[in-house]
Amino acid sequence: MDNPAALLPSFDTQSSQQIKQTPNPLSLPPTPPPPPPHHHHRISPHYHPSPSRPIYSDRFIPSRSASNFALFDISPASESPSDGREDASRAYKALLRTALFGPDSEIVPPATPVKGVTGRSFQVSPPSRNIFRYKTETRVSLQSLEPFGFDEELSGGVTHSIPVKPPRKVSRSPYKVLDAPALQDDFYLNLVDWSSHNVLAVGLGNCVYLWNACSSKVTKLCDLGNDDSVCSVGWAQRGTHLAVGTSNGKLQIWDASRCRRVRTMEGHRLRVGALAWSSSLLSSGSRDKSILQRDIRTQEDFVSKMTGHKSEVCGLKWSYDNRELASGGNDNRLFVWNQHSTQPVLKYCEHTAAVKAIAWSPHLHGLLASGGGTADKCIRFWNTTTNTHLSCMDTGSQVCNLAWSKNVNELVSTHGYSQNQIVVWRYPTMSKLATLTGHTYRVLYLAISPDGQTIVTGAGDETLRFWNVFPSPKSQNTDSEIGASSLGRTQIR
Repeated sequence: MDNPAALLPSFDTQSSQQIKQTPNPLSLPPTPPPPPPHHHHRISPHYHPSPSRPIYSDRFIPSRSASNFALFDISPASESPSDGREDASRAYKALLRTALFGPDSEIVPPATPVKGVTGRSFQVSPPSRNIFRYKTETRVSLQSLEPFGFDEELSGGVTHSIPVKPPRKVSRSPYKVLDAPALQDDFYLNLVDWSSHNVLAVGLGNCVYLWNACSSKVTKLCDLGNDDSVCSVGWAQRGTHLAVGTSNGKLQIWDASRCRRVRTMEGHRLRVGALAWSSSLLSSGSRDKSILQRDIRTQEDFVSKMTGHKSEVCGLKWSYDNRELASGGNDNRLFVWNQHSTQPVLKYCEHTAAVKAIAWSPHLHGLLASGGGTADKCIRFWNTTTNTHLSCMDTGSQVCNLAWSKNVNELVSTHGYSQNQIVVWRYPTMSKLATLTGHTYRVLYLAISPDGQTIVTGAGDETLRFWNVFPSPKSQNTDSEIGASSLGRTQIR
């Protein structure tokens, strides 16, 4: 302010000197008081002044005639500031409001400017009652706001920058590369999965190999022979059991700790390209358009058959609470089933290409992400609780896989035609944290480590690449302990 003193309360100096008895307005004027005694007279301790004499007091009473009550919408009934002080007060309020709430405070400016104390003109606006209003657009994330933080652009040319946390750095290079000969370049297969015991299973041709992430030891689990091939692998949520789907429509259960086949289950007529576990329940999707629910504790090959897709089932994922199963097919459909349904309870038909990429959020119940193939290239988000389509992101490439981070609200997608990239996204803004390249073919396979920090990707270039993309639950700068010290390129068989 040019004149801050105009905003401070002024004080009546005359009222602090003395307080006289107020005469009765209907009586005669009082007689003047006698002159004060001479200083040479001694006053006794029992002396009492006459009531007609002036009484002196040490009480200080300020005058609030110029106080700025209007700043808080409080106006004294009998006191009003002078014109100059009122103008300065209105100008001060306008500047204060602009500094606190920005220039777009939904205030209609007056028709004529108001001159301040120093003659400078201010465009003053009447006070608005709705000062704490909700704004849908923010320039910075809510996590970066601090007490008394200001927006980047304020009136008067004054700029206050808010300290924004820098984005997390993601390494653009894989820390390990494995050669995987005979890894098929087939969009509809699922040939890579990572167990809770830190063992990677990979289907190569007609064989399944196990790679121990702690020791880097490679073990050949099974060989299906020349008449069959591996189409899908899937670890049980706990334990060491691995399900293997074959091109002949069979499903084998293997005990990986003993390298022994436990049982073989039938029911499908064509290849089994998608698997999903839910405790002891195993779901298998086939090229015969059906989904079979299998309980490995029973003797039957399957307990129920789910129909609805018009083409091959290439994507299957159970939700984290094991209550909903999402399936995607080559018919461009995304279906949601419950534990007891034989028909889909939710149907989504917005994708325009095959839906293989499916991921449930571990952070929000009912949040489902799905990705479309070459003719679609979109990642879509759904709320299965309210049966609503939330948003859509065009990625520019065929979406092959999706995986949600367990530690932060981020997800990773792998892509095929035409960029063959890997993208790390921050949800829900869907801003890119990193774009990883290196594969020369479509990135068709994806699995995430049990600690949630590392992903492995596989492609038709017959390589498996390991990337540190997600932070640990405690620190965002801690490197993954899984294979982080074993750099270089080796062979899985």
